[in-house]
Amino acid sequence: MALMIEENCTSCDACRPVCPNEAISAGESIYVIDAARCTECVGAEDEPQCMLVCPADCIVPHPEFRETPEELQAKYEALHG
Repeated sequence: MALMIEENCTSCDACRPVCPNEAISAGESIYVIDAARCTECVGAEDEPQCMLVCPADCIVPHPEFRETPEELQAKYEALHG
């Protein structure tokens, strides 16, 4: 399952540099996560790094992108070949 950033994002930029898949970028008013690149850090870390560093606690599971750990691992491997 990919993650998403909710509207209470403060655009602090804490999450972007810790993403191993470069899935986080600045949007028009808040940061956004590219669901096609987000693996919830599966393949790189034990838990989502963006959620650990977010001071606003605004990063949550994306309800439209449900994936198993195996699917997330395969996505990570495809991104990092």
